[in-house]
This record gives sequence, C-alpha cells and structure tokens, in this order.
Amino acid sequence: MSDRAVELIPIGALHPWVRNARTHSKKQLRQIADSIERFGFTNPVLIDSEKTILAGHGRVEAARHLGMTEVPCLRIETMSAEEKRAYVIADNKLALNAGWDEEILGEELKSLLESDLDFSIELTGFSIPEIDGLIEGLAPEEPGSPAEDVLPDDAPARCRRGDIWQLGPHRLICGNALDPIDVGTLMDGDTARMVFTDPPYNVPIQGHVGGSGAIHHREFAMAPRAR
Repeated sequence: MSDRAVELIPIGALHPWVRNARTHSKKQLRQIADSIERFGFTNPVLIDSEKTILAGHGRVEAARHLGMTEVPCLRIETMSAEEKRAYVIADNKLALNAGWDEEILGEELKSLLESDLDFSIELTGFSIPEIDGLIEGLAPEEPGSPAEDVLPDDAPARCRRGDIWQLGPHRLICGNALDPIDVGTLMDGDTARMVFTDPPYNVPIQGHVGGSGAIHHREFAMAPRAR
C-alpha cells in the first residue's frame, strides 16, 4: 500500500470500477448516508492511480446523496491489474464471510436501547424487528420449562390416549390431532367453529432452532420421525 496520506478528492473526479459486481439498494445507501451524517466519513475510499474506486462505491454514492462534493480517499498504487480485480471482489466478499456472536450482539443492542440515545438504534444497520428478535433470544427459558421437567422413561403414565377432560365449555383429549378417530372422539358429533394451527409441524430442533447455543430445547415427541 502507498504511504501517501488520506486526501480529499472531488466525487466527480472518481471513477467507479466498471465491472463492480457488488450492488447497493436504496435502503442500504440511505443507511450508509445516515451513518456518515452521524459518525462522519470514518473509512476512506480506496482508489488506484487513475482515481478508479477499488473499495467504497456505496460510501461515495451515499456521500453524493448527502450533497457532499468531495470524500477522503487513500491511493493504492502497487497492485497489478489482476490484483485489483481480485481485491474488488475480496473487499466485498470477505466481510460477508464474517459471522455474529448473537448473544454478545443481542446484549450490546439491548444495552444501547436501555441507554439515553440521541440517535436511532437503526444506525447500527439492524432493523427494529431484527433487534427485537436478537434481544428475545437472550431470555432464558421460564422456570419449570420442559428442559427441567423431563420425566424418566420408567415414570408411571398420568393419562392415556383417549382420556378426555372437560374444561368449562371446552374439551381436551389426550390423542393425536392427525388421527380422525381421536378428533371424532373429542368432537363427539359437534363441529368446530375455529381451528388454531402452528405449522410447520414436527420440525426437528437440531438444525432449525438457534439461540447461539445458550438455550437447549429437547426434541418434540414426533419430530425425530418427521420428514
């Protein structure tokens, strides 16, 4: 890399990489612009000796939307043509290869929300629904959860298939909701006015339920057999 210092260069003098494969949505450009407005232009644009952008296309476009006329740039003049082509791809791809420690991320976002912020939490790049999901993932299971109340295999049965309980105007059966006989026994000739379902059914916990490994759920009774 060149040892030249960061310099301010007019946006109009910069040239985008002609075959830049990275795209930026309007939403992302708005997010970048909001970040620049709040935190400043903290990451200089990387250019070659011809003022062609190697890294920072999104920042340049966001700066243009903000009405900026020049941006800080750092020249890299030691790369071959092939190295430049590879670097333009690598600069975008390597960042995507990184992951998140969702527990730490959730804790950081939760702490920010609990602070007296004078800026939008969405400046982090995460939307409110995403933040809510990460924070909810921090909550431990409630006391008495199935993970703590697993009965031994030889425990005596408390109810058997076909048992029915009357719960006020409602009826509850110990059975299989996929079995027409059990459903018919429960309904006893009556017709349901509403059905509540929660698909997809019997999805195995392993490979489908996250929580950064902090929360461990047991498999549903039928899930291991589901396909």
